[in-house]
Amino acid sequence: MKTVIQRVKSASVTVDGQLISSISKGLLIFAAIGKDDTEKEAISMASKVLKVKLWDDGESKWKKNVQDIDGDVLCVSQFTLLASTKKGNKPDFHKSAPAAKGKELYDSFIGQVRKLYSEDKVKDGVFQAMMDVSLVNDGPVGVDYRCEDEAVTIEIDTNPPEMKNPSGLQPPEEGDTLKTHVHKTFELPASLLE
Repeated sequence: MKTVIQRVKSASVTVDGQLISSISKGLLIFAAIGKDDTEKEAISMASKVLKVKLWDDGESKWKKNVQDIDGDVLCVSQFTLLASTKKGNKPDFHKSAPAAKGKELYDSFIGQVRKLYSEDKVKDGVFQAMMDVSLVNDGPVGVDYRCEDEAVTIEIDTNPPEMKNPSGLQPPEEGDTLKTHVHKTFELPASLLE
């Protein structure tokens, strides 16, 4: 399962010109269910999105989550997050769950978010509808950040890609012995030698 989370001042979902849901300060969560996802991923993701710390504690450090600030949550199903363009320029959606499975697990996800937080604080879009989503980003402020008007948008994946060799070093072949030498010179202050 994959989510893209945006810290917002407000957000809303409209379908066919009719307002479906709206929130004030909080999280806008776009959620995609993968074809190999299970109930376990949906429940795990619900916990993760509520615990992620995106708000300041008054000292310009991100130490508070949406629950800590008593914020709202708007969840929107978004299967296109799982698009792949590995085989060309046209996205394919083979990693996405079929509609029936997607709806079942998305419902589990949002149900768990409501259970872990608060029924009245968690809003929803309409699964498989053509939704118009509006939002006002809530970007970071303070001297510790590179850009004060930057939007806060993060991605969380329950099955992140495996990092095969993050060091970039060539691993030794089977049976090889890895030999290294470390040379370090220590100079002690004269006062310690007296």
